[in-house]
Amino acid sequence: MRRYTELAISNPDDLVFGQCPQPLTTRRGLVIGGGTVYPELNFTLPAMTVEASTMPKVCEHYRQMVTDALARAVQLEADGVVVEFETLPPMTAEPDWGMQIVEILQEALEDVHAKHGLKTALRMTPNDNREMVRPPRMREGEHWEHMLELFDRSAAAGADLLSIESVGGKEVHDQALLYGDIRQVIFALCVMGVRDMEFLWQHIVEIAERHGVVAAGDTACGFANTAMVLAEQRMIPASFAAVVRAVSAVRSLVAYECGARGPGKDCGYENVYLKAITGLPMSLEGKTAACAHRSPVGNIAMAACDLWSNESVQNVRLLGGQAPTVSMEQLIYDCRLMNVATGHGEARRLRDWLVESDAPRDPQAYILTPANAVQLAGVLVAEPNHYRAGRAVARQAVEILQQGSRDGRVRLDPRDAASLEMMSEAIETMPDDVEAFSAQMMAEVEQERFVAADYQLSCGCAGG
Repeated sequence: MRRYTELAISNPDDLVFGQCPQPLTTRRGLVIGGGTVYPELNFTLPAMTVEASTMPKVCEHYRQMVTDALARAVQLEADGVVVEFETLPPMTAEPDWGMQIVEILQEALEDVHAKHGLKTALRMTPNDNREMVRPPRMREGEHWEHMLELFDRSAAAGADLLSIESVGGKEVHDQALLYGDIRQVIFALCVMGVRDMEFLWQHIVEIAERHGVVAAGDTACGFANTAMVLAEQRMIPASFAAVVRAVSAVRSLVAYECGARGPGKDCGYENVYLKAITGLPMSLEGKTAACAHRSPVGNIAMAACDLWSNESVQNVRLLGGQAPTVSMEQLIYDCRLMNVATGHGEARRLRDWLVESDAPRDPQAYILTPANAVQLAGVLVAEPNHYRAGRAVARQAVEILQQGSRDGRVRLDPRDAASLEMMSEAIETMPDDVEAFSAQMMAEVEQERFVAADYQLSCGCAGG
């Protein structure tokens, strides 16, 4: 595994959309991070059951979605398009079903490339079904085996990019969010989550390399995005969710340490930190993903994107047409604006406006500014291990938000300020040694929620 010890982008001025130190070129000619931002379209089914009897209808939905959306991309003269296929759980549980859709998407992408020269790529994202049993089994069992089979077969079929929204550590993290416990958050993300990522991503990278495709990246969607949703519902303070977002970068970075090459997956808003660390291209989502969920970071998320995504949209009829086609149009216009700004040498000016429009209004946006992202990324890579990195990033994120409030740069309500103070006190009680910390946490967490051996843990102590 590679260990990042310095930043690829150390100047915040260089953290900007469409540009990164290590662009990625796909087999059909997309250069991601080489100066042009491309749309990444994600779509899914309307409310319906996925089973053997409905698979013909499922396939017809996907054929119609991809064909119509690509036709609109051609009409609007898009420079290129990435399509993401996030499987629904039954499509991972039954790899044959997932592969039927992969073949439909690949045929459409190849056809539009051959007929119109549109540069295209397919991102394959199997659902992580390992959490479908209780307690989850992270390293064995049919859910693990079927997921790897789907990765392997889709890579063999030519899927350009392999990604996942993995769930290792979520067994503890969900409770940590509800308890407002930053120590448990760090344990879940930077001990449990990191260990699962190391195990999982070594397998994904091996599959990608064997088939000559790209292991792209993971996301802390089930962790930091869950925190964002809870903050939106006023169930937890926004400042707590902001610190969780920063800490989640430690976990998501492991994919790149194992050999992932980007572009990082769209729903990982922590990708702004990862871009500064790795120099690899990143996909992001914001205002044009409101079809999937609300967020306080609709504009600032665009500031560092190399792909711009809609997250996911159901195949329902709108006045303007089918929703996936409408989303494709919206994404293309967003990308046009960014690319024209770049062409006029004004990318940084547009980026700064995107940042300024969001950053003062919510701590979750403020923690993503280019200056704060570079600062937090630098803190992360300066630490000797993942646990120490998580603790240091949490401490720095708290300080950034407190100082931003004092300077009038970000608005915090009394609940946010109190949460920051509580986190600061909790962080200072954490030991330097990961084994000592793990022993403390194993005595506190509900061990029946997970299989300790899957995380190299035993009752009260950590292994390795």
